Amino acid sequence: MLEIRNLSKSYGGNGLLDDASALIEKGERVGLIGLNGHGKSTLFRIILGEDQADAGEVLVPKHCRVGHLSQHLKFEKPTVLEEACEGLERHEDGYLELHRAEATLHGLGFSLQMFQMSPLELSGGYQVRLNLAKCLLGDPDLLMLDEPNNYLDIVSIRWLRGFLRSWRNTLILITHDRDFMDAVTTHTLAIHRQSLRKFAGGTEKVFAQLDLEEELHEKTRVNEARKLKQDMQFVERFRAKARRASQAQSRLKQIQKRAQLDKLDNIPTLDFSFTPSPFNGKWIVELEDVTFAYDGGENLFEKLSITVGTGDRIGIIGPNGRGKSTLLRSIAGELSPQEGQVKLHVNEQLAFFGQSNVDRLRAGKTIEEEIQSVRFDMTRTEARGICGLMMFEGDLAEKKVDVLSGGERARVLLGKVLATPSNLLLLDEPTNHLDLPSTDALTEAIESFPGTVILVTHSESMLHRICNRLVVFDGDQVRIHESGYQDFLDRVGWAEEAADREAAAAAAPPKKRVNRKELRRERASLIAERSKVLKPLASEIAKAEARISALEADIARLSEELIVASTEQHRGKITRLSSDLHQAKKEEERIFARLEETTTQHDRLAQKFEAKLAALEE
Repeated sequence: MLEIRNLSKSYGGNGLLDDASALIEKGERVGLIGLNGHGKSTLFRIILGEDQADAGEVLVPKHCRVGHLSQHLKFEKPTVLEEACEGLERHEDGYLELHRAEATLHGLGFSLQMFQMSPLELSGGYQVRLNLAKCLLGDPDLLMLDEPNNYLDIVSIRWLRGFLRSWRNTLILITHDRDFMDAVTTHTLAIHRQSLRKFAGGTEKVFAQLDLEEELHEKTRVNEARKLKQDMQFVERFRAKARRASQAQSRLKQIQKRAQLDKLDNIPTLDFSFTPSPFNGKWIVELEDVTFAYDGGENLFEKLSITVGTGDRIGIIGPNGRGKSTLLRSIAGELSPQEGQVKLHVNEQLAFFGQSNVDRLRAGKTIEEEIQSVRFDMTRTEARGICGLMMFEGDLAEKKVDVLSGGERARVLLGKVLATPSNLLLLDEPTNHLDLPSTDALTEAIESFPGTVILVTHSESMLHRICNRLVVFDGDQVRIHESGYQDFLDRVGWAEEAADREAAAAAAPPKKRVNRKELRRERASLIAERSKVLKPLASEIAKAEARISALEADIARLSEELIVASTEQHRGKITRLSSDLHQAKKEEERIFARLEETTTQHDRLAQKFEAKLAALEE
């Protein structure tokens, strides 16, 4: 489907890709990962022909239709629905195609009233969603999505995840949401040290494998350097002595032929640690019957009451435009409610990361000056340390905020939050400009923060890991859920998803009358057919899983033996173990790919049988 061959690309002397190659097969759903600034979006642009590589090429089949989420907003039709239909492939059954367009728009958060709006009347976020709908409806052979979640709310993200899981064509996806990526993709393509590495399966094994390889490289390099030093000492000691001169010369020739491993450059990553301020009270924030509306608008929330206890982790969740960020700004004191009170404890000290706050960085100031401004007693050394944590090391800390990108500005603001002593964190979509490792690091920092956290996010993985209470904007209501996110999904769920299930049930054809004897006969026949079809697939899956488990054990053992062999400088053993390790990994990838294919086939057929059995029971 897509071959990347010996690709090299650099900007201003900063190398992104160097002789990088990869092959993406037809039907694979590939997650593209790598640290920010290491070339993910650049690779996308090269594949799309929007940028040129310095060397190498990208080979795409001649008739391959490529679809991508374009940021170029150009609309020609009078209504949203008609514009969405422009993305459709034309088929004979126009009614079914129209229904597919409506379902896609609905899944991405468009209401029925919005279907007839002009695309030009939509907000910027919904215009991007409309472009996404057109892209999905085009059913391209290769679908390329760069951070699609940034423009969606939590319900739409859940819909898109289900949509992409059933995508049968080829997909390349960039997202900072690890759970979303792992739920959707079959393979992971990593940009690492200017190379491309492709792995079967999700991201967790990829990062573990890369870390292991880096550790092995460094241990081998240190051992070889030590052996080199010993050999050179032998040469220097005996080269001038007649009896041993030939041995010394022979040893020197061996040294000159020996390839030396270079020390790996340090790859800068974000490191998070909030600055806690002590707090001894039982509650830190209290909202009493708070109502808010912007001038001339409807109430975004009304009569909202909640007492936030010390150490609470509260997630504010719901569709876009409903008032989540407004509620956070009201708690921060940036907005005043029309009715009710927001009470903050007298000893409260808050740090606020807000989307609008990024634009409040002062023009003409350096990054270092912005960080230092949060505390009058902060030394330059302390400020430089936080700049370094935010990947602005050395002279980079002296860059003016005026020239920074949106992602860099967000990192500066996050650095200011880290530097602020606080016992209450208010965080509004803090992961939007982060990569996967940085998102994980931020989540861990929030988990270890001893104070209270109130968080607006669409990331379900963060909600699952962090939050013990929720403020839920759903339907026409705002309510408090006194437990975690999984409990909310299990016991309550999203109103829109429940409505979709009810609508699907209502649209189902009426049931025909079947006598019980005939029903039992049909059910027994269906169960027998299900067993005949699924049993061989289940057996193949079990064998593949057992083989993968065995291979994983072999890979772990071989890796440990390789480290020991490197330490002891057994070159023959190193060569043999390296070959065995390579073959084991190669076989694991092959079996994993087959397992994915078999599991997909098994699940698809099992779903069909379950649906048929359920229809008989109704």
